[in-house]
Amino acid sequence: MNRTASEIELAERLIGQRPTLEDVARRAEVSKSTVSRVINGEPRVRAAVAERIREAVAELGYVPNQAARSLVTRRNDAVAVVVTEPQNRLFVDPYFDCLLRGIRHELVQHGAQPVLLFIEEQEDYPRVCNFLGGGHVDGALLFSLRADDPLPDLVEQMGLPAVFGGRPGPGSGQRSDVYTYVDADNRGGAREAVRHLVSLGRRRIATITGPLDQASAMDRLDGYRDVLLDTPPRLVAEADFTLQGGADAMALLLDQAPDLDAVFVASDLMASGALRILRERGRTVPGDVAVVGFDDLTPIAEATEPPLTTVRQDIEGMGRLMARLLCDRTSHQPLRKDGAHRLPSVVTPTRLVIRDSA
Repeated sequence: MNRTASEIELAERLIGQRPTLEDVARRAEVSKSTVSRVINGEPRVRAAVAERIREAVAELGYVPNQAARSLVTRRNDAVAVVVTEPQNRLFVDPYFDCLLRGIRHELVQHGAQPVLLFIEEQEDYPRVCNFLGGGHVDGALLFSLRADDPLPDLVEQMGLPAVFGGRPGPGSGQRSDVYTYVDADNRGGAREAVRHLVSLGRRRIATITGPLDQASAMDRLDGYRDVLLDTPPRLVAEADFTLQGGADAMALLLDQAPDLDAVFVASDLMASGALRILRERGRTVPGDVAVVGFDDLTPIAEATEPPLTTVRQDIEGMGRLMARLLCDRTSHQPLRKDGAHRLPSVVTPTRLVIRDSA
């Protein structure tokens, strides 16, 4: 460990009067260094001695002072979670709820506290970057990045350990091979969805994409095009991963291609909006138009009428994996600015979940 019992005790005494390591050691009749090893989870202490120390800690009400610990360890046990989306998106989109739940659960297991930061407009970058570079957090988890977003390079220049949710988008300076990220197999999942529609005999298959300045949306569009090589532009509509965006895109597709008989939608939330428009236009699902979504968000996929066939990605599991990778890095080796010893990125599998919409 990079702190000693005497250093922690000194820092605690400087910060305020409270039970100290020395008090615990005296009560348990052991050395301060032995108490320090038990508190910090080191295994080199006999079980009976460790139990005696834990009892002394409980009797005295000893709590290691986080500020004192930070003076010695230069660790904050806090992780920035940076979201480049409007705050209200987090309250209406179950995707973010699943992702943040996974992140929080994993951070709690590592004794770390998430600090949520939002970037909604250009003026937010200096504030967020000053916070990230100010020594307040041990690392950062970042997601919903757009093409040419400066955050990946800025975080890299700070030397701050970071893990990205999703492959950083295409754009200058954003080489995904130099960043650690957790992503789903977006392209493969989209291919499976479209092949399923083809297997059902559908021949005029449209798609509603997410914002094409995000890598996940581009990958899902590429998967669609892997199967349908010569898609006419009238069968492709770009939206914004929102319910209303899906509804508007579906209306546009029906105006441009009234003979379409299937649609692959790049998110479940957008698919829910698309289903509403199909009902309003008098189209039956799956009779007239088969619909496949992406995410397998249970509150949406099982509640739509009909229940939604969709591509499942383990969103909560990806959040946990992001946090675990970051905590493994910050607990052991600090991330070097030259990228040495960088953690490998992870692409998690997807699978098609067939329900009644296709």
